[in-house]
Amino acid sequence: MATRKAAFKRPAVRHEVPEGSAPEPADDSLEALREAAKGCKRCDLWRIGTQTVFGEGPAKARIMVVGEQPGDQEDLAGRPFVGPSGRLFDQALEELGVDRRQVYVTNAVKHFKFTPRGKVRLHQSPNPAEQRACRYWLDGERERLHPEVIVCLGAIASKAVFGSKFGLMRQRGEWQALPDGGKGFATVHPSWVLRQRGSEERERAFRGFVADLALLTELDA
Repeated sequence: MATRKAAFKRPAVRHEVPEGSAPEPADDSLEALREAAKGCKRCDLWRIGTQTVFGEGPAKARIMVVGEQPGDQEDLAGRPFVGPSGRLFDQALEELGVDRRQVYVTNAVKHFKFTPRGKVRLHQSPNPAEQRACRYWLDGERERLHPEVIVCLGAIASKAVFGSKFGLMRQRGEWQALPDGGKGFATVHPSWVLRQRGSEERERAFRGFVADLALLTELDA
């Protein structure tokens, strides 16, 4: 009896992403953008980061929060705002009665930049070229979400959204109009609050942080 010839299966081809580029999203969805970002090589940070840390939250969120870059815990977990800064941010939202589950959170830079020091990974700020390279993903998130409000945490996030001339400490806690018809404001990054020395200084910084975020309570229900 003749044996049946097995059907030929063409082996899957893995297309290597060239240096300085990234995969094209398969479609216009937020999920396709997230999937494409996993293979990003638009700058060199992909070499040191454990993984791309993309934004997360409802696709129809009214509020979009932009931080600076993932931290150590975010890099390992693959999720934004899960470390000490994220927990402080959650505490501030809880005080204001804002449901974190209804907020989309992301970062201006999607890979963790650090310097190894023994077993510790010390945070390093992304340089201007790295920030520009990652703007593609942040712009893509904004285009797909169309949030009513964008909240920027820290100088890197603020300049990515409001422009290079934006002065964080001078303009924090003030509404800014955006070209797409939305609006936003900036405040300090939670890590800045955590870095304050002494309990009184940290409490004062946290109160100022909450006061800035209180602009969110002005939104219509």
